[in-house]
Amino acid sequence: MSLHATPATRPTRGGRPPGSPWRMVAALAVTQTVGYGVLYYAFAVLLQPMAQALDASPAAVTVAMTASVLAGAAMAVPVGRWLDRHGGRALMTLGSIAATALVAAWSQVRTLTQLYAVLIGIGVTTAMVLYEPALTVVVSWFPPQRRAKAVLAIVVVAGFASTIFMPLTGLLLDNYGWRSALLILALLHGAVTVPLHALTVRTPPRLAAQRRPSKQQRAAVVRAALGDRRFWWLAVAFVAHGAAMATMTLHLVGLLVHKGHPITFAATVAGLLGVLSVTGRLLLTALQQRLRLPVVVAVVFVIQAGAAIALPIVAGSPVGAAVAVVAFGLGFGVVSLVKPPLLADRYGTIAYGTIGGILATPITVAKATAPLGAAGLLAVAGYPATFVVVGAVCLLAAAGMLARAWSPPPTLDGPPLRDGVGAGERSTGRIGGQTVEGTPNSSSS
Repeated sequence: MSLHATPATRPTRGGRPPGSPWRMVAALAVTQTVGYGVLYYAFAVLLQPMAQALDASPAAVTVAMTASVLAGAAMAVPVGRWLDRHGGRALMTLGSIAATALVAAWSQVRTLTQLYAVLIGIGVTTAMVLYEPALTVVVSWFPPQRRAKAVLAIVVVAGFASTIFMPLTGLLLDNYGWRSALLILALLHGAVTVPLHALTVRTPPRLAAQRRPSKQQRAAVVRAALGDRRFWWLAVAFVAHGAAMATMTLHLVGLLVHKGHPITFAATVAGLLGVLSVTGRLLLTALQQRLRLPVVVAVVFVIQAGAAIALPIVAGSPVGAAVAVVAFGLGFGVVSLVKPPLLADRYGTIAYGTIGGILATPITVAKATAPLGAAGLLAVAGYPATFVVVGAVCLLAAAGMLARAWSPPPTLDGPPLRDGVGAGERSTGRIGGQTVEGTPNSSSS
């Protein structure tokens, strides 16, 4: 007999999981917005003044952020395992406290070595408090019918993090200097994220149940996922897409300036990517009501490929540049929306954190290193060839999204995961697949 991982919660009257999970969703939407704004987007605004204060080149300072991202990647799997075993409350609260202290320490750095140390520490905390743990908590709480709505609520709100915090950081920088700006941001981060994580994040019902999934059962699910060819095609899709997004983010302004646009226009158009990520997420949610999710995502990736290839050709015109950026921006942030349902629907929720962490590691590494490789290609071949490669990578992502998309979920040999392990979970012949709400029927025991 094998395992069918289904909803992590047994609905109460009215169809909602117990424990006010929507209040938790609202809180996580706020903490993700503040977290990304302070721990990630503020760096770009403070880059130049930090370089001047530390008597270092902007490139040397930028390495600190690369190291920070890689540190987060290294923590993805351990954090995922913790979430599968214990839930997110303690981890996210502790991570918020540590991140707040590290942002305050960031304001006092005097050397590059100190900056690298602090940013690596911040990278570790981002793995504890940003999308991966937040969405793992949400996936664990909600059944598939409501999971997509809960994830959408968080990623749509958090999509405005750059729109809010980059101008805010610039305002603080102009009025108080970069060190005081960081202290104010640290205070804001701590005041918002620590209490919200401590007071609203709760253990999912499946972990609160008396009979929890054992370490061996979780390991069996992970092995089944890693033995599934669909998992590796999804890895290809998400890694390729992450590399393309990071490359576009870093080099778009340079392309537009190279085409003769003033820096203010280039920065404004590039800033559309953050706003458009919200539009793309909403559009994707609407379209998936009529089309299969992998098909919709693949179409979005193909549109991005065409936009990337066309950009060096049409970017000389303000209208052409804006249209191409809009087309490309529709796919920004799509992965954060589709990855949770794709993984949870296929492999269930009892090992979601570990499986998501395994997948997040190469994605994060790609985001950290792809822009550096693109910079080398840019120096050798110029913008047209570089953006053709970005387009080709988007096409690879589309192919990975469709590959084996309709293959059955993997089977799991060994003892079944009985209903007592997690409320609403039942034992059948597959991991993932069709889900059933409510009390398992007699044939599932």
